[in-house]
Amino acid sequence: MKDFYIPSVRELLDSAEKEYGDKTFIKYIQDDTLYEKSYREVRRDAMAVCRYLRSISGSKKHIAVAGKTSYLYIVYLLGILISGNVAIPFSPDISVKEAISLFNEADIDMLMYEEEFSEKATLIVRSCERIKYNLNISGEAAFSTISKLFSDSSPLSFFSDYKVDKNECIAIIFTSGTTGKRKGVMLSTNSLVGNIMYTDYLPALGEGEVSLSVLPMYHVYCFSGDCIRNLKDGVTVCLNGELRNLSSNLKRFEPSVMRVVPMIAQSLLQRANNMLSKHPEKSVEEVKAKVFGRNLRFLISGGAYLSPAIVEGYKKFGIILRQGYGMTEAGCRISVPDEDVSLDSVGRVIDICDVRIQDGEIQVHTPSVMLGYYKSPEETEKIFTSDGWLRTGDIGYVTDDRQLFITGRLKNIIILSGGENVSPEAIEKKFTDVPEVSEVIVFAENDRIKAGVYPDYDYCARNRIDDIKAAVEAKVKKMNSTAKASHVISEVLISEEPFEKTGSGKIKRKVIKVS
Repeated sequence: MKDFYIPSVRELLDSAEKEYGDKTFIKYIQDDTLYEKSYREVRRDAMAVCRYLRSISGSKKHIAVAGKTSYLYIVYLLGILISGNVAIPFSPDISVKEAISLFNEADIDMLMYEEEFSEKATLIVRSCERIKYNLNISGEAAFSTISKLFSDSSPLSFFSDYKVDKNECIAIIFTSGTTGKRKGVMLSTNSLVGNIMYTDYLPALGEGEVSLSVLPMYHVYCFSGDCIRNLKDGVTVCLNGELRNLSSNLKRFEPSVMRVVPMIAQSLLQRANNMLSKHPEKSVEEVKAKVFGRNLRFLISGGAYLSPAIVEGYKKFGIILRQGYGMTEAGCRISVPDEDVSLDSVGRVIDICDVRIQDGEIQVHTPSVMLGYYKSPEETEKIFTSDGWLRTGDIGYVTDDRQLFITGRLKNIIILSGGENVSPEAIEKKFTDVPEVSEVIVFAENDRIKAGVYPDYDYCARNRIDDIKAAVEAKVKKMNSTAKASHVISEVLISEEPFEKTGSGKIKRKVIKVS
């Protein structure tokens, strides 16, 4: 593990202003108009938010932020992080019931929200007595007032003369809760910023490069990579907005790099391949320009299994697609993409992190590890070993050259009556290249392995597949012919509805509704 200095978020903003100044940091579309914000402007606006918050109260506040990625969302979030308060981001899709429960658990003092969340905000504030302040962060008018009252030249500028303790909690990120109760991960500056200080294995992106931010920034993977890391490196960040805007924004912004989940990578590749098929007169370069933009070189995938077939599919377009791996409790990243690794791996372990395998489990030691779970000392104790290593809960192995492989989740392991251990993820990966299947979840019932399938009904309709179950069962029969006896799927169950998912898009295994 390398030695390195961890700057604060304030130091990142200061150094970015000094080094990149009036160069564009953030681009976004609002009301059909393109806006560009420089590094200097982002620092200025974040500092104004910092002063505003410290003028309200000098004591540490827990501030919930509910909204989609926008320029103001980023500015308010950065302002919280440099003000000595604690940022707690939530998806705007969170239900009122769950929000009330988590807000009370997290001791929320203030709620910042976008306009679409305003109705929920009213109900939540009524039920959470601790919340003393709330602010609609969609309004340009409200922000204009803050930026004027708390500008660099204002008499109130002294409110930003504050130095955040890098060992104290500056953010709480709630886990997705795929199999149980959501837990609040406490991250310090050492976690949130320390985790971006790794050395890239792919050619480093730097000043003048362009990134398209697609995933929501209430997930640490996106905020850490698309905001904090790019702030450090001088990369211009273009905000995609709604996912339906992706195709047009790829051509509008022509990014060099984009962070995605496998579903997005697969969808874009399918669109490019369909265009090639329908228009054989078009060259690969022409199709790439229309689908991905002319400059896209890297796609970084995370959050779920990435099929090697998708990786191979991007090669013909001159795009490097690779995956990484991480968890919020580790600050985010554990391994990152590298072109020279096995396609079955999840990348190469970063140089600020050590990995070991104990009883099959991947365990991590890194200075960016979390402070613990908020108000959950017992859960915190469970996730660390007696000698201080973080238990990831994932099963896998690491090679001598630091390639990391994941084969399943400890908590999902199925133990059959004969003592065989079955990883459902290992079986689910086999469905990746089955086009009739959109979602799959493998489970055991009465000592038999079963597969719940939500079909890709659009694909089946286009290809005139009427008996979907029979088509899937034929593919499963082929899988079973080469599978170990313990991994044989005895029954396929078809779901008419997508499986229930967490806020990060992962299927909730404890809720299986198939017939």
